[in-house]
Amino acid sequence: MGFVKLAEGDLNYRLDGPQEAPVLVLSNSLGTDLHMWDAQVPAFSEHFRVLRFDTRGHGQSLVTEGPYSIEQLGRDVLAMLDQLGIDKVHFCGLSMGGLIGQWLGINAGERLHKLVVCNTAAKIGDPSVWNPRIETVLRDGKAAMVALRDASIARWFTPDFAEAQPATVKQITDMLAATSPQGYAANCAAVRDADFREQLSSIQVPLLVIAGTEDAVTPPSGGHFIQERVSGAEYAEFYAAHLSNVQAGAAFSARVLDFLLDSGRA
Repeated sequence: MGFVKLAEGDLNYRLDGPQEAPVLVLSNSLGTDLHMWDAQVPAFSEHFRVLRFDTRGHGQSLVTEGPYSIEQLGRDVLAMLDQLGIDKVHFCGLSMGGLIGQWLGINAGERLHKLVVCNTAAKIGDPSVWNPRIETVLRDGKAAMVALRDASIARWFTPDFAEAQPATVKQITDMLAATSPQGYAANCAAVRDADFREQLSSIQVPLLVIAGTEDAVTPPSGGHFIQERVSGAEYAEFYAAHLSNVQAGAAFSARVLDFLLDSGRA
């Protein structure tokens, strides 16, 4: 664990894996922290220097005045890489992290080797979804975060997985309850305002899009939309709800590694 100093505060990060290996950045979803990737780290760190971080407003990272934007969060990533002396990386982001990945692919492709975006869309929801949530969280604070935690189980996991793996579900959803209400609301605004539908075709780096068959938050249709607009992009789908990396586990990790390690996809 460590911190990089941004202009407004500290960004929490963690590095795992061989120092000389290529760097793979993992970017968390809205309402989680870098530990949402714990299941992937053993497999990924065999081949990569795995760089995880808490997105601004989450975990141990800085919480600043909102609203945030995906551009702002993307520039946080670039600032982190600059401070750590890292020129180019592979990047894998889920949901909000997938929006950050799209922004990087569109605006900073020279910093990327390959890009993986998971359980995401070029535009996620609309103001009628996000504005009431923002208002509730800012009004009710921690009580609202606890309520969101309980409601998130059905969004993030299929019922059979939630029943079979209660400890895993609790570990992940507890991250939401622990998230700063101010930070969460500010990030909701970033997701609300992001719309990359007209810019996707400018992504030039190799891209893998991953979706969950049972994902009601970002359905497979959103993943297909991205894949169809980025030249040469690949698509994979797993039986999972919104957090496919957690629910699909080893199969998710294997598919990402297959994509990243294949030199023919350079």
